[in-house]
Amino acid sequence: MVSVDEYAERNPRLTDVFIVIALLGAAVLGANLIAPGESRPQDVWVAEAVTGLACLALLKAREHPRVTVMVTTACAVATGSLGFLLTPLLLAPVMVALYWLAATSSSRTTWAYGGIAVVLVVSTAVGVTIDGTVVLRAVGPALWLLLPLAMGSRSRLRHAYLDAVHARAEHAERTRDEEARLRVTEERMRIARDLHEVVAHHMAVANAQAGTAAHLFETDPELSKKILTELQATTSSVMLELRDTVGVLRQMGTDTENLEPAPGLDQLTDLLEVCRSAGLAVNLEIEGEPRDLSPGVDLTAYRIIQEALTNATKHSASAVASLRLRYSSTRLTITVTNDVRPDDESGPGDHGYGIIGMRERAHSIGGDLRVSDSRDVGFEVVTDLPVQPRVSAPHVPAPQVTS
Repeated sequence: MVSVDEYAERNPRLTDVFIVIALLGAAVLGANLIAPGESRPQDVWVAEAVTGLACLALLKAREHPRVTVMVTTACAVATGSLGFLLTPLLLAPVMVALYWLAATSSSRTTWAYGGIAVVLVVSTAVGVTIDGTVVLRAVGPALWLLLPLAMGSRSRLRHAYLDAVHARAEHAERTRDEEARLRVTEERMRIARDLHEVVAHHMAVANAQAGTAAHLFETDPELSKKILTELQATTSSVMLELRDTVGVLRQMGTDTENLEPAPGLDQLTDLLEVCRSAGLAVNLEIEGEPRDLSPGVDLTAYRIIQEALTNATKHSASAVASLRLRYSSTRLTITVTNDVRPDDESGPGDHGYGIIGMRERAHSIGGDLRVSDSRDVGFEVVTDLPVQPRVSAPHVPAPQVTS
């Protein structure tokens, strides 16, 4: 069942017509009321016509509230000047006009026009006779006109409050959607980075091992066989790491006790051995007393070293790289250096996904990564990491296209 408010909201014009008809009936009744002890004014039909005009003016109250207030106020003043008692029945058109003015206009406009209307109507009601009844003649019309002003202002403030609540809710929903999209983007970047680090390292090593085995197949079959065995271990390792990475994505929130633990610097010896089997000699230098790292920093350090040595395996001219770990009380500095072939057009300095991934990993725990390429030093990756990770702002780089 449709309520009165819903019907009025759906059919505003028809509602206005009903109000005007009701007020016309009230105007006829009000024009025939007289105060006790007073005679009926002669021009009743004039009062009825003027009040009827005020009622008809209400049909434009929604579009032109200020004009409607002026017209209805003038009609009320004219009726009072003819000697008719300004009861709520005759003041009803002004009251409705004042309500619409207060409900649709600013407070300044409402009280400016409303104040003028109240002063004019009260002055007409009081007249020129100042006696003991002047207060009664003034208070009644003033209260009847101030009431719709207050009610209309309350309605306007209520609608403004509801609009503000809806706006805040919509803003919160948009913000939540944007945050969700940002989190999805960050997660995609993280997955792409992890897959790149797992696949790129092992595939680069496998490619180097396969090339070395093919080169030594005729001259040193035993060494070639040994390298092929290591190649099998390399491909098995990448399959296991891919399984673990995909397993984490598919079993998020479930039991993952069968997955391999995340690698760290305790597996650095194995990593260097794999690089050596691929033909890259790594000179390791450790400065300071090694410290226990948090799991996040340990994994980050391992992945950055893995990616840097992968680049060295693919681009080093002398097949020699230098790895230096410098420990302090609060920081771990990792430096990986290698020379680059002069004819290498796609060297590590092209800033592909590998370098982007290393920099993102360092930033994610409050660290920093710098890359330089010079003739004297060669290609150098310097990473400065905190021993304990610090939360940093999300870093989402602009999309890049690399060949």
